[in-house]
Amino acid sequence: MLSSEPALIAALRADLSAAPFTVERTGAVLGPVAAGALAREQVLPAERATRDNPDPAAVLIRLFTLGDPVDRATVDAALPALGGAGALALGLVRDAGDALIATCDLRPYGDQEHAWWLASDLSELATRAPLSEDHVLGVGGASTTLASWTPRPRVGRALDLGTGCGVQALHLSTHAEHIVATDISDRALSYVRFNAALNGQEWDIRHGSMLEPVAGERFSLIVSNPPFVITPRDHGMPTYEYRDGGQQGDAVVADLVTRLGEHLEPGGIAQILGNWEIVGAAPWQDRVGAWARAAGVDVWVVQREIQDPAQYAETWARDGGHQSGTTDFNQMYAAWLDDFAARDVTGIGFGIITMHRPESDREPFVDLLDARGPVAAPMGPAVLAGIQARVWLAEHDDDAILDTSWSAAADVTVAQHFRAGSSDPEVIEVAQGGGLGYRESLDTASAAYLSVADGDLTARAALAAISGLLELDQDELVEAMLPRLRRWIAAAILR
Repeated sequence: MLSSEPALIAALRADLSAAPFTVERTGAVLGPVAAGALAREQVLPAERATRDNPDPAAVLIRLFTLGDPVDRATVDAALPALGGAGALALGLVRDAGDALIATCDLRPYGDQEHAWWLASDLSELATRAPLSEDHVLGVGGASTTLASWTPRPRVGRALDLGTGCGVQALHLSTHAEHIVATDISDRALSYVRFNAALNGQEWDIRHGSMLEPVAGERFSLIVSNPPFVITPRDHGMPTYEYRDGGQQGDAVVADLVTRLGEHLEPGGIAQILGNWEIVGAAPWQDRVGAWARAAGVDVWVVQREIQDPAQYAETWARDGGHQSGTTDFNQMYAAWLDDFAARDVTGIGFGIITMHRPESDREPFVDLLDARGPVAAPMGPAVLAGIQARVWLAEHDDDAILDTSWSAAADVTVAQHFRAGSSDPEVIEVAQGGGLGYRESLDTASAAYLSVADGDLTARAALAAISGLLELDQDELVEAMLPRLRRWIAAAILR
């Protein structure tokens, strides 16, 4: 466990600032080739780039990222205020004779506007061994996805459910007045306390499983990267705390979706990641839609990926540091395949679940989308706009849509595709440059509407003019366009 002794933390913070130990500086020290190799889990180029380099950032990379032994004098020089003795007292390193060896991963982390430092357990790249079952994960693909997709309005109370080492809590600190961070792992909470102190944060840190630590409480924003990985039970599998919630199949995510709405303030938003099983030939929307309809709040789900059972097994058998083809890997691989076959699971979906508590007494909406292409980064602003648009649609009828003057969003383009020698377009398509990258084929009437959607005419007036120009029945055109208008409003094609 790490210490959070204030004087030592202050000394470490001063040293990391002076180094400077930043994302930009470490990238410059490594160079693009070594940084790229490290991202692909290859350490040799990074070792070559930092070997014998006295730059403090290079020393800290060798020590805390690569897990190499570093002699005491070099550590003292890289951390002049803290020194090797202070690093030992904080629990950041252990004594190895003439050298010090890191006990944790410590690295710079940030977003477009903020810079932090983040401690977590050493990766298998540094330990050269499979992960322990109580491993505390650092920044990974799931955590960066959640951070990117989280809307960031100013809020009073926010909850980071299953905080791990505190990645999401750091992001919440930029726009939330009070943050509660929970986890079932004592080891994880030790890292959270350390990371909060190192980054000058004060969080309400609580121990407990899932929603137990916040029973009866509500929040304006909840984020969670829960232990959503579907793991076979009773197969002797390692149960990694950071990914395995201890339940059968996708029950962890199902329980969270159906219960989380109780903890949202009116107008509050929850953003979580999840896996779900696709059973037999049934569409994924059947299973996830049942959870959403039981939630009692608005639910918007975007499925980003589908893996077949073999792909899923390969991904998570390797995740703990087990190499393909080894006995352990093959046993886990087989256990996953057997487990999925027992429930007729034909695919596993991954996606982002956004929930919202209505502020008025209305029927909650459920929107289930499949969007697996490239998206904007960060996605949080688009998510917030998407929730606001869907709330507006849920609270207004068709007449309100028709009597509103809509404008096509600035990132919307309309393309016409012609066959060679033809004067008439074969295909007309609308495309969104940001957000989810919405695309849709258009007919002549809908393309005509987008061409005049500049905020001057109401939709009703514009469609009346278009029906006369194209010699179409006005009522039939309005009836045909209303579902399209609703899609465009939800997708932020129209604002």
